[in-house]
Order: sequence, then C-alpha cells, then structure tokens
Amino acid sequence: MERQYHQFDAQNYVLGRLSTEIARILAGKNKVDYTPHIDGGDAVVVINAKKVVLTGNKENDKKYYNFSGYHGGITEKTVKELREEQPEEIIRRAVVGMLPKNKLGRQMQKRLFVYSGEKHSKKIDITHE
Repeated sequence: MERQYHQFDAQNYVLGRLSTEIARILAGKNKVDYTPHIDGGDAVVVINAKKVVLTGNKENDKKYYNFSGYHGGITEKTVKELREEQPEEIIRRAVVGMLPKNKLGRQMQKRLFVYSGEKHSKKIDITHE
C-alpha cells in the first residue's frame, strides 16, 4: 500500500475542525477503498501547533488530567499551561481521542507527527509498520 504525506499548518485553525480532518486521514476514510479493519491511512505532519485556536473560554476552562496510579497522583493542566510546556500535546490528545481504542488505533497514532514551530528537522519514517 502506498502511503502519502499530508501537511497541515495549524495556525488560525480551530482545534476540533483540524483534529477531525487529521483523524479521517489517519484512518483512511478519505480514500475510496476504505475498509474499517485495515489500516489504510496516510501520514500527517502538523506544524505551528502552538498557534492553534480554541473557541470560547476554553483556553482557561478546559482541563487535561493525568493520573499516575497512586493515591493523590492526579494532576490537571489548563490549555494555557499545556500550550506553554507542550503545545504539540494539545493536538495529539484531540486526534487520539477520535481514533479507535485498539491495536489499529495505536498503529494510526504512529503516523501523526506534530511540531510546535514552523519547521521540523526530523526525518519522518512511515515504513516501520
């Protein structure tokens, strides 16, 4: 199967609109020969992740939770805090939430490459499947 690259510039994109489009491409739903049990999606590269837009007051109200597994081990961060520390994680969490929660979904996640800046210097390899 021939995989293609799709590049998105997240600047001035609304997070939900961008995430749904990326999830469709990763799952292969944009192709004519889509089959749910076959991983036929393409690779997606997202740049300018720190400039993605959230509507309303989500910048301060929306919270992301992490749980370590220990008592009292839950931490929460707002979008504003996460944007300062790991802006790529905002888009990654939105897209992963839209993918299947099984082995197939984990394969699709490996083809998502998110970068906070304009350019990326990493060599992207999608042949590891």
